[in-house]
Formats: sequence, C-alpha cells, structure tokens
Amino acid sequence: MKMNRQEKVKVVSELHEKLKSAKASFLVDYKGLDVKSMSALRRELREVNTELKVVKNRLLKLASKGTNTEPIQDVMIGPSAIVISYEDVIAPAKILVNFSKENENLKIKKGQVTGKVIDFEKIKQLAELPSREQLLAQTLSVMMAVPTSFVRVLNGVIVKFLNILKAIEEQKKEG
Repeated sequence: MKMNRQEKVKVVSELHEKLKSAKASFLVDYKGLDVKSMSALRRELREVNTELKVVKNRLLKLASKGTNTEPIQDVMIGPSAIVISYEDVIAPAKILVNFSKENENLKIKKGQVTGKVIDFEKIKQLAELPSREQLLAQTLSVMMAVPTSFVRVLNGVIVKFLNILKAIEEQKKEG
C-alpha cells in the first residue's frame, strides 16, 4: 500500500518518539513467518509492554536518527521488523530467542540496550538472565539477610546474658 508524503512524515515522527523512549530495541528478520505466527509473537511481546513494528527500512533509518537505535542502522536491510521495549529488556529478549528456536523463519539480526549494540550471541546471553522481578526478589533477599542475621546475633547475646543471670540467681538460692 502506497503512502503519501504526509503519512510517511507522521509514521517517522511517531516511530522516532517511540524509539527515543525505548530502553531497548531489536531488529529481526521475519521473512517466511505466517500471519498466525506473527500475531502470536506480537501478543507475547505486548504482554511485557513491548511492541513489534514492521516499517520500511528507509523510514526506520530516518526515525532512528538521534536515538539509541541509530547504531544498528547497518542491519536495516531486507525484510525487517523493529521490536521496541519500553521497560524490561530481558523479557523481550527471552521471548525473541525462544520464538526463534520454535520458528526458524524468525532471525534476530541485532539489538541495542540503552545505546549499546548487541549481536545475537549477546541477546541470547541477555535472555538467559533472570527476569527483572526475579532479580529484584534476589536483591531484596540479600538486603534482608544482613539485618536478619544482625538481629539473630543480638538476640543470641541477650539470651546468653539472661541464661547467665538465671544461673547466678539459682546459685544464690542454693547458697
């Protein structure tokens, strides 16, 4: 479907704003994916506040100028779709890697996380990390372990002191 100049300008400006607010973006080759698979991928990504956009490479290059996505312009060739993540960077990486394992037609070209370019191997490593919620829970448990241990130590000192006082009291009763 042909777009006129005004529509192209609107698409570029909207996409530019989305790319500016993105924490991460991934470029994928979707050639060979059927509509059902593409819809399933979009649905999964939407659940983690991430969107997949199919845009002409020329428009995507224009929209990425001045954003963190600009460094991955070199792979904006052929049938490409941009995956834009606004919050979590691990969850969309997991979804893309798992989906590419199940569907050989989806190929992850490159990505960027806060302006740092990452290739497919780095994206796979990113996907192996625990989710944001798991990392927060682990951090919280570590943070809670220190005060909990400190309270146990203090409690042990008090209990031992009370035991000594009890022993002295019993000794005085006997003597």
